[in-house]
Amino acid sequence: MVFDFFRREREAAPEQKASATGPVVAYHSSGRVAWSPRDTVSLTRTGFTGNPVGFRSVKLIAEAAAALPLVLQDAEQRFDTHPVLSLIKRPNPAQGRAELFEALYGQLLLSGNGYVEAVGEGALPLELHVLRSDRMNVVPGADGWPIAYDYTVGGRKHRFDVSGAPVICHVKNFHPQDDHYGFSPMQAAAQALDVHNSASRWSKALLDNAARPSGAIVYKGAEGQGSLSSDQYDRLVNEMESHHQGARNAGRPMLLEGGLDWKPMGFSPSDMEFQKTKESAAREIALAFGVPPMLLGLQGDATYANYQEANRAFYRLTVLPLATRVTAAVSEWLSHFTGEDVALKPDLDQVPALAAERDAQWARVAEANFLSVAEKRAILGLPAQPDGETDG
Repeated sequence: MVFDFFRREREAAPEQKASATGPVVAYHSSGRVAWSPRDTVSLTRTGFTGNPVGFRSVKLIAEAAAALPLVLQDAEQRFDTHPVLSLIKRPNPAQGRAELFEALYGQLLLSGNGYVEAVGEGALPLELHVLRSDRMNVVPGADGWPIAYDYTVGGRKHRFDVSGAPVICHVKNFHPQDDHYGFSPMQAAAQALDVHNSASRWSKALLDNAARPSGAIVYKGAEGQGSLSSDQYDRLVNEMESHHQGARNAGRPMLLEGGLDWKPMGFSPSDMEFQKTKESAAREIALAFGVPPMLLGLQGDATYANYQEANRAFYRLTVLPLATRVTAAVSEWLSHFTGEDVALKPDLDQVPALAAERDAQWARVAEANFLSVAEKRAILGLPAQPDGETDG
């Protein structure tokens, strides 16, 4: 009886008609622009390992910032030797100072986040390691502040508890819509990266087709019919692919049988603008990272009068702000271990690109007779006046 009831209910159900393609039509629209995913792994693959402009921009910034000479000082003196300097000089057995900071800057540029792990117990860590940002997840507490970090590799998870000693130093870029993660330049340049990559694929396909749209083969039959038979069509396609396609066969003459006529074609004005679109996308990528296009060898940029001016602007506007912010965060983090209020920062007097600016600043400060020695040292970013030195 129970089964009869369910059978009647099923039979009494009204007939419903639906197209088999309904779900596809509902979620897909022809002609919609296809953008690449915006997660860190996909952006790294398409924007760093798969794009020369993005790769060079990240490498240029990371290597320049990591190569900056660093100084450690407090309010009274600049240290020549210090445990923090020794740790920074050799942070772990596999890396030196430049390699560690290059990896940290690279993670910041690619994902907007940089994580440094402190290894060892004691007054100061024994080793420092940069962790991959795509493997790290912030665990927020009830009040919204991070209480732990989860590092996941191959299905295994390790949790770093931040309630006690600060084992993890999290450096992040400003993000207006996220409380725990930073915003990367790679995300801002994502659309330009897609355009540049698509233009490169289009150019490659064009090169595979003799570097130009070759033309059309028009069939005119003896009795005016305009179509080939299946065997004739397959034979023609196979002959084109084997004897007249690709760079190796470029320029080879074509022998057409009766009824076939060759109609050459050239670039349209819109095709000629395609290369300009690619160059514009490359400049947008460089703009997102803060690299003057002139330093990347991009044509059509006349923002700076010469290469030296562009290089100076690159250091002043991109490299130094990044290096100053990151080294300040790292030194403040290490101060929790040592208990000392020390500051790690770039030594501007040893940056060749800024030599002219620093010379002019030193000359202006030296000629300011109304300033004391202590005030002049403070303006130049030097520690307080050493013992025994008098104003003059």
